[in-house]
Amino acid sequence: MAFLLRRLAFYLAAFLVAATINFFLPRLMPGDPIQIMFASAGSELSLENLNALKLTFGFIDAPLHEQYFAYLKSVFTGDLGRSIKYFPLPVTELLGRALIWTVGLMGIATVISFTLGSFLGIFAAWRRGRAVDSVISLGAIFSSSVPAVVVSLIMLFIFGYTLRWFPNGYAANPLIDPAWNWQYISSVLYHGTLPMLTLVFVLTGGFAVTMRNNMINLLGEDYIVMARAKGLSDNNVMLWYAARNALLPTVSSLAIAIGTILGGSLVTEVVFNYPGLGNTLYQAIIARDYPVIQGQLLIMTAAMLVSNFVVDLSYVLLDPRLKKA
Repeated sequence: MAFLLRRLAFYLAAFLVAATINFFLPRLMPGDPIQIMFASAGSELSLENLNALKLTFGFIDAPLHEQYFAYLKSVFTGDLGRSIKYFPLPVTELLGRALIWTVGLMGIATVISFTLGSFLGIFAAWRRGRAVDSVISLGAIFSSSVPAVVVSLIMLFIFGYTLRWFPNGYAANPLIDPAWNWQYISSVLYHGTLPMLTLVFVLTGGFAVTMRNNMINLLGEDYIVMARAKGLSDNNVMLWYAARNALLPTVSSLAIAIGTILGGSLVTEVVFNYPGLGNTLYQAIIARDYPVIQGQLLIMTAAMLVSNFVVDLSYVLLDPRLKKA
């Protein structure tokens, strides 16, 4: 319990620091969102009407420290204000809609990438020095080194525009009404396949390299030699002795990946025009939509901290030495 309380206090303090940075960051950006919005429309407002409009959007006319404490109160009460770009839509409702698409896309891609990358890393380490190890290692390094924007554009050009196997954007056919029927669900799966494959290509290499390195570091341990001397099969030694212990450091990589799920994949979602959190954040940055920017960054921060806290707990469950400690 003392361990849990210490870690919980640490993550709460980290969240407070992140929320403070989140408050000041948009205010350091050039331009007033209200003035930009009406200047682009060619509208002119009196000072009184402009101040009233700022109050409507939640921009209080007060010293910076009062704005800060009002912001903290709204954060811990769940009131993130209303979007400027999509007024009068509340920020929580806007991000909630985008969250469904991001969790579906990034969640499936992360699970597939972690599973595939871990098995490729295990197999490459077990066959280290051979041709299969070279092929898997080079492929993993290549896939993790290529920027996501390059992979997204190549996939879109080849499979979207040239071969026309998949649609070029959107999360579903806009001509189909959203409903829990096979027509709409199949359209969602069809439109999400290409961005999902793009994310799998980008993420799998990192998991494979991490797992391979962890496995190689453990193959010379005494308990591996003892397992082989006892006559256990290669599959048992590989999976139940080596891979199980090599999985511990890989869990940290998985936690970071899970934390980024709620942040969305900004580049991939923008390229494929996918209505997730990443694309929503991009549109909010362009429109100087402070409430949406702050709400999105808070979700990303909270998701990352919660993921790391879960990893701390999983380490205790997976490593018996930590239980005894």
